[in-house]
Amino acid sequence: MLNVIASHVPPSGPLPALPALPKADYRNAMARLGAAVNIITTDGPAGRAGFTASAVCSVTDEPPMLLVCLNRSASVYPAFTANGVLCVNVLAAGHQALSGLFGGKTPMDERFAAGRWSRKATGSPVLDDAAASFDCRVVSATSAGTHDVLFCEAVAIAIGGAAQSLIYFDRRYHEIAAPPH
Repeated sequence: MLNVIASHVPPSGPLPALPALPKADYRNAMARLGAAVNIITTDGPAGRAGFTASAVCSVTDEPPMLLVCLNRSASVYPAFTANGVLCVNVLAAGHQALSGLFGGKTPMDERFAAGRWSRKATGSPVLDDAAASFDCRVVSATSAGTHDVLFCEAVAIAIGGAAQSLIYFDRRYHEIAAPPH
């Protein structure tokens, strides 16, 4: 049961009109928000597909759940919505080229030929040398603007050997690694 504290509930009724933000200003500000780079994959009756995404985050650890934002105009959208399963593959240092393949118009077969893949519980492709992979079933979705926000329950996880990651910040890739213990 959801417990809502009244002081945190926005006032009812229409909100006052505010000036629209210029799209370029919003995009420039978002470029300063560093984010992990992920390849999101699926496979099932609607076929195998994948795309690069940075709009991914943890929702809760009980149950283990992530959210993934997917543009409804993306060519992969029908496969993801029909299959109902996906894998969030967190890219490791050195995966810039793979990210580029999955972020462009490269044919699907060429995208998947560039990496080593295996399968876990859902059958979605798992990148063997990813920093981490979350094999998920999509449990719900909601539309927001041009995207659907997919809520994904992790049913299997793989953690890579090296604590290194690929980050996208200020419109460039950056590799980071955990300091030695």
